[in-house]
Order: sequence, then C-alpha cells, then structure tokens
Amino acid sequence: MRAAFLIAVLAVSCGPKPRSGPTALFPKSGEVPGWSQNGETRTFEAGNLWQYNDGDADRYVQAGVERLLTADYRYQGKTDAVADIYIMKNAAGAKTILESESEVGSQTVRVGTAGRLYGTSVTFRQGRYFVRLVVYEEAPEMSQALVELGRGIQPKLR
Repeated sequence: MRAAFLIAVLAVSCGPKPRSGPTALFPKSGEVPGWSQNGETRTFEAGNLWQYNDGDADRYVQAGVERLLTADYRYQGKTDAVADIYIMKNAAGAKTILESESEVGSQTVRVGTAGRLYGTSVTFRQGRYFVRLVVYEEAPEMSQALVELGRGIQPKLR
C-alpha cells in the first residue's frame, strides 16, 4: 500500500507542470491559430493601475479590480494587438465594467458570458474577469481573429 502511494506521488510530482501565475491566463504562441505572444506578461495592481490605464483607472478600481494582466500579441507575424485581463473581486465587478462600455457601434459576439465586438476591439466578461482585446490595424479579417483570440482566453478564466 505504501509503495503504491509513493508511486502515485512520484508520478504526479514528476509529470509536466501545469502553467500557473499570470501567464496561465494567456494562450501560448500558436495555441490560437495565427496568434503569437510577444514579450512578457505585465501585472498592475489596483493601486498602480493608473500607470497603465491613466484617466480610466478609477472606474475599474470603483468596480473592484484587484489586478490587471496584460500581454502583447501579433497576428500572422504582422499585426500587433494587446490582451488585457482585469481580475475583479467578483463577477458583479466584471459585469459593471462591461455594462459601462458604450454599445454604440458594437455587435454582440459569442465569447465569454457576454461579449461585444467594436471593429478593432473585443470586450467580454467571464466570471470575475473582464477582458479587452485591441488590435492596432483595421482589416476585415481582424474582427474574427480577435474573437478567436478571446475564445482562446475564455477557457483559461476559471
């Protein structure tokens, strides 16, 4: 019995390690077709969110943001984008932020619990997470590519 337990412990501890920490919420390069991550994931706590999101940080803080994780991506090696994941204290905070966004010029998309597409950006919420994806070049294929990136992020938000 002790030998079986020891073997089970060794099998678990010697196997591949799951990704943890801030990078676990972002798809690795190639995980979503066409997308590759550029650089390191950056983290901003609620108290220093203004360093990243100056002028709009208060809205997130009031809704209960705990931290922001942000990563740069490139689509098909040529178009840059950024993925921001706001970790809120609860799902109500993520809903508050999504609902505070203007619906003008947007369309509903099937990503997360609720999502919107704005041409060069996608926003959605999933549990206590609010996600904003922004691409820096307007092109017809980029809207769908952003939605696919969002769908690659969605299952990681647990």
